Amino acid sequence: MTISLRSSLAAAAAALALAGGPGSAHAAVKVLACEPEWAALVQELGGPLVDVQSATTALQDPHRIQARPSLLARARQAELLACTGAELEAGWLPILLQQSGNPRIQPGQPGHFMAADGVGKLGVPAAADRSQGDVHAAGNPHIQTDPRRIATVATGLAARLRQVDPANAAEYSRREADFARRWGEAQARWQAQAAPLKGMPVAVQHASFAYLQDWLGLKEVAVLEPKPGVEPSAAHLRSVLGTLQATPAKAVLYAAYQDPRPSEWLSREARIPAVKLPFTVGGTEGAGTLFTLFDDTLARLRAAAGQ
Repeated sequence: MTISLRSSLAAAAAALALAGGPGSAHAAVKVLACEPEWAALVQELGGPLVDVQSATTALQDPHRIQARPSLLARARQAELLACTGAELEAGWLPILLQQSGNPRIQPGQPGHFMAADGVGKLGVPAAADRSQGDVHAAGNPHIQTDPRRIATVATGLAARLRQVDPANAAEYSRREADFARRWGEAQARWQAQAAPLKGMPVAVQHASFAYLQDWLGLKEVAVLEPKPGVEPSAAHLRSVLGTLQATPAKAVLYAAYQDPRPSEWLSREARIPAVKLPFTVGGTEGAGTLFTLFDDTLARLRAAAGQ
């Protein structure tokens, strides 16, 4: 009886180990992602092999957050840091890295992954200083609004996961191939859905959507902020309204984390829809995954365009 019970327990433990569940000899790789899109991508590529947490939510401005004690604790434990880079997190990430005292996620280490490093960037200024507002010398960092660039990031991120966790390299490669297949199919569907949007004139509240505009062929005719990151005054909004009277837009776009009031004012005065876009995973109820992020974004743009 005792021998049989011990045999059963041993068999159960072995089965759990093979399945990667509780009792597995391999602990999940602890990942700290700076933004929800990279947390979602890590989960796609790592599945049960990773334990991932995002430092920010879709309703927070990723430029500006506070390093909470819980976030600092996670940074101390992390084996991989996955962030946008291109100075997006410059206001808080260097402090977090310093205070974490974690050598694995410092710049130059395998556990330090910056998504924007591996993609071509838009809006790289010839020179940048604070008088220009929130301008990034490395270029516009909001690469997650273009699925083509996410595909490129996925390749680099999968390679980094294999480097950090070589024992499971084959599984990361399998998951990478599966994601690439599904993402390619989704991109073909999105491209077909987006065809009517090409050339659509839009106003934007902040320079958040450069990559979305590049992907879809949208035409930006006005920006509500006088400088990146600077809230528009009433006088500036009236000047934007004057611009739209001369060059009409179909919609004014703003991100889920932004104060909607400037866009809503312009919407009323110019008689065009104000369109809240999720911007990242979790920004709207319909954008709960990387895939539905683009499904929902296109649905909202198509509705604004009358499609």
